[in-house]
Amino acid sequence: MEKRGKKYLENGYLGLVVLFLYAPIFMLTALSFNAGRSRAHFSGFSLQWYAEMFQDEAILQALKNTLIIAFLSAFIATVLGTMAAIAIRKMKKLPRNLIIGVSNVPMLNADIVTGISLMLMFIAFRFSLGFNTILISHITFNLPYVLLSVLPKIRQSSQVSYEAALDLGATPLYAFFKVVLPDIMPGVLSGFLLAFTMSLDDFIITHFTRGAGIDTISTLVYSEARKGIKPTMYALSTLIFVTVFVVLLCANFAPGFFERKKEKTA
Repeated sequence: MEKRGKKYLENGYLGLVVLFLYAPIFMLTALSFNAGRSRAHFSGFSLQWYAEMFQDEAILQALKNTLIIAFLSAFIATVLGTMAAIAIRKMKKLPRNLIIGVSNVPMLNADIVTGISLMLMFIAFRFSLGFNTILISHITFNLPYVLLSVLPKIRQSSQVSYEAALDLGATPLYAFFKVVLPDIMPGVLSGFLLAFTMSLDDFIITHFTRGAGIDTISTLVYSEARKGIKPTMYALSTLIFVTVFVVLLCANFAPGFFERKKEKTA
């Protein structure tokens, strides 16, 4: 009886935490389906704000910019991060620990500091703030997350299989794609999805490095919120939350899926 009461207490506490975290998002989602503009009265179920959102040129352009930047930055960061992880593995202990420590700084640093620093660097090198500067900035803060995902898989992978492939006549590049990459793929995919999510969700660094004339979803929502929140922003915010939630689920379950697939084929 005492154990059951303790279990109920733990579940109740967990439920309160989840409610506290997600109640505002549930309210936002409900308002995105509200037929009226009121935030206090639900007039009825409607998809009109989603329809208006997909007819708004500014929103569609911001969505396009966001997805392109998120995909490109995640892909480039994944390639560079995987290469860096392989190189770090071959280093001696002192330089390896030093490089890992330095690469973790962008994760620990405040976003506003990173954003202002990147903005000042772009201005100093006479870069025009816009799409390219946002892309470079997103690659910069995504790299540590890729390293964090790939390095453990690199440590777990066996060097013997790679060396055996070389002894059998495979080129280093062929051996990497056929032996090493399948072994570390769960970490690579997890790093890509995590980087994609971080890029999709970023506002502060994007705000400082975007310049005029280009918007992402986050900066557009911020600009519209200062003028007065439209119901289409509720719909847009709901879609952002659902997208990020799905990507995070994939990032969490993808490594396990690849591990099970690898065990079946072994």
